[in-house]
Amino acid sequence: MASGKHILCGPCCFDDVQKNAGRWCTKCEEGLCEDCEKVHRRIKSSRNHKVITIEDYRKIEHISISQVCEHHGENLEWFCKSHDEVLCVMCVPSKHKTCSDVIPISVYSANARQSTALSDLEETIGETLRNVKQCIKNRESATKEIEKRELAIKTMVLETRTKINGKLDNLQEKLLHELRSTSNTCSSKYMKILQTLKSKEEMLTKLSEQTIHMKQFFSDLQVFLGTRQVNRQILSEIESTKMEINASKDYKLKVAFHTLIEKLSSEMEEFGQISISESASKLDFRDLKIDQAQIGINVPTSRNIECTKLQLIGKFKMKRKIEMNIKGCVMLPNGHILFANYTKENQLIEYKDTGEHIRDINVSGKPYSITVIDVNRIAVTYGIGKYLEIMHTNSFHVEKKIAVQTDCWGISYENGSLYVISGHCTIKILDLSEIQKTFEIASKGVLNITTNKDKIFYTDNKTNIVHCCSLNGDDIWQFTSDSLQAPYDVAVDNYQNVYVVGYKSNCLTMIQNDGRDSITLLTDSNGLDKPRAVFFDNKKGKILICNEQGSAALYKVN
Repeated sequence: MASGKHILCGPCCFDDVQKNAGRWCTKCEEGLCEDCEKVHRRIKSSRNHKVITIEDYRKIEHISISQVCEHHGENLEWFCKSHDEVLCVMCVPSKHKTCSDVIPISVYSANARQSTALSDLEETIGETLRNVKQCIKNRESATKEIEKRELAIKTMVLETRTKINGKLDNLQEKLLHELRSTSNTCSSKYMKILQTLKSKEEMLTKLSEQTIHMKQFFSDLQVFLGTRQVNRQILSEIESTKMEINASKDYKLKVAFHTLIEKLSSEMEEFGQISISESASKLDFRDLKIDQAQIGINVPTSRNIECTKLQLIGKFKMKRKIEMNIKGCVMLPNGHILFANYTKENQLIEYKDTGEHIRDINVSGKPYSITVIDVNRIAVTYGIGKYLEIMHTNSFHVEKKIAVQTDCWGISYENGSLYVISGHCTIKILDLSEIQKTFEIASKGVLNITTNKDKIFYTDNKTNIVHCCSLNGDDIWQFTSDSLQAPYDVAVDNYQNVYVVGYKSNCLTMIQNDGRDSITLLTDSNGLDKPRAVFFDNKKGKILICNEQGSAALYKVN
């Protein structure tokens, strides 16, 4: 209990008395005044409780450690070594009655304070903190480098614009000079014939006046002779004028711009394009392994598949007029569901997880498989199209198209690399840009793949075998079962347990992470009808299953 900055005594408050506490009992989780502390120490049941000063309590008051079972509300008093779970008295008979190594948690935690696990944890936290600080420093430097590159590119853009302006100014001046010269030449030719015609005009005007005067003042003989002489002169002038006119030309100035100038003004829509050269960051982050042997606190590495239960969230049917042939599905970071419809419609189909259709996304080919790269990007394969595309999850604008040379089927993303089934017996590894490595696998009918941490999982629908191998292609285990026929799509949870849909057996099978055991979680009675796609959302603990003809179901994995 707290009053402002003060901690009140719990027992006193119970008697409606407000009194500041000077000490804190970590077991009872309440403050104690001086008198109550003495009583607390005298009582046998609380005599060994750890009591600390209020100053020390201030250091831990925001650290929350629950000692109560979240399922039953009882105190956590037992520990199952097999499942690495702390239990209450209700948990033991309900889920762990067959476990032989359930012991009191007080026994298991007796040496926790002096264990090497705690000291290793402290060392790990310290080293991780140093790593994080180093990474922060690295990212701050990277941010400054981006800012420097932005400034450098901006300078380059402005300098390029200046050069282009200068070049265009020179080309413009050259063209205008040519225009003036050509125009002057045409005008000069027009002026020449104009002067000739004006000279003819003056002469004819003069002859016209002379003819009038001749008619007025000369004798008939003189008019007769003069008429003949002027007539010969006029005929000569007419002939020469006709020759001048026939030789003259009309000129019309035109301009034909260079094709690059035409493209610049009409077709060119970008001054340039900003791209990112992406590579794995070289952050030095040590991955320390905590030695916990002293008290047996293990990091969970497995999940008992027998305890796995699926809770139905919802089902829906994609009611479409177009042909449906669903081969792949994912849950996007925004919670939407994306389906790959492998038909000539060339479409991805986006739905809400509640079954409401959002939109159809037209793509460049028949989409087969989808994988999420990060919150902004996905990768899509196109089967016999022999290529894949990296695109944005909001606009679905294609960022990059990568040719694979052979048929391109299942795809998965892990730690900066794309793993692609190429053909039916080869896995190709790409770094979001180009093929880095290729290795053969021991199967001939592989279409689907997924990855998780340090392992690759793929299915052979012809031999009905599920494979687990290392990232280098070395086989770790193989699984086959009569109840799993034509295994196609495959998904993995955080414990590396494997979920496979059986196309012919109409089932969802869960395989233990060591490949030794399995359980059938769903069958045709649950609505599975030629299931082809499955996706496990590790962050939300949800699994999505889709039938080939477009019906889907979403489950919570418990």
